[in-house]
Amino acid sequence: MTTNSQNLSLATKNRSDVEKSLDRGFIWLTKIFAFGVAAALLWIGLQVAIASWPAMQKFGASFLANTTWNPVNDSYGVLPQIYGTLLSSFIGLLLAVPIGVGTAIVLSEDFLPAKVKLVLVFAVELLAAIPSVVYGVWGIFVLVPILTNLGKWLNSYFGWIPFFSTSPTGPGMLPAGVILAIMTLPIITALSRDALISIPSSLRQASVGLGATRWETILQILIPAAFSGIVSAVMLSLGRAMGETMAVTMLIGNSNNISISLLAPGNTISSLLANQFSEASGLQVSALMYAALVLFFLTLVVNIMAEFIVLRVKRL
Repeated sequence: MTTNSQNLSLATKNRSDVEKSLDRGFIWLTKIFAFGVAAALLWIGLQVAIASWPAMQKFGASFLANTTWNPVNDSYGVLPQIYGTLLSSFIGLLLAVPIGVGTAIVLSEDFLPAKVKLVLVFAVELLAAIPSVVYGVWGIFVLVPILTNLGKWLNSYFGWIPFFSTSPTGPGMLPAGVILAIMTLPIITALSRDALISIPSSLRQASVGLGATRWETILQILIPAAFSGIVSAVMLSLGRAMGETMAVTMLIGNSNNISISLLAPGNTISSLLANQFSEASGLQVSALMYAALVLFFLTLVVNIMAEFIVLRVKRL
């Protein structure tokens, strides 16, 4: 070890001044890029906050608890949109996480031939390349009719459950959640697979050598070892789902109401911005920017939570 350190120190001393200057320049360049990203984030947040200041002065914190969005009377609140954003994202992750992690396990282990795995990995990555408007159109003509029939059946036989208490009319919270699950599935699968593949093979071999079965190794060794990467994938997908606009706007129904039923239409902050910004004026523009600031804050909280969870897991 001492010999290696001495050789490394000697190699460093023998480097020319040009190489050292290039290294210092590269370090400063990366620092500039890093601080530039942080500065861009702060600049965006500041500009949105400045534009939303008139609405913040008029409505204050009641903007977050008010359920009315009435441009005629200049009365605005985003509680239904916040509720819809969180609920649709939760439905999407509830469906996407088990499927995505399960797919990542299949694609990272030797359950399938290498050629078949290669095709499946390409197919999963291809899902991420499909534009959201294509998902929206597919959802309108394919997904909504299927879920409408399913919703009618659920309402007929399980209407006493609050989640299925309303009769479906087409677009609603459930189709929006399902389309978000499909859109976030490639992110969860790809990042979880990368986390599982990065685990040293010696860990697998040691587990099997001690007598563990394949599934005991996967469930008790590999998944805990890759847990921080899987959590990061889930949190990144949550931020993606909360900010999705076009597909959700086409499928959620755009109703500014709060309903516990998954079959009822709803709204999200992104959909609200997409539907009303082009025709907004006066205080309505400021209210929309206030809503954008709320969404900005929600996504920031999600990223902070992800970092906190990952750090806690690494300390265990």
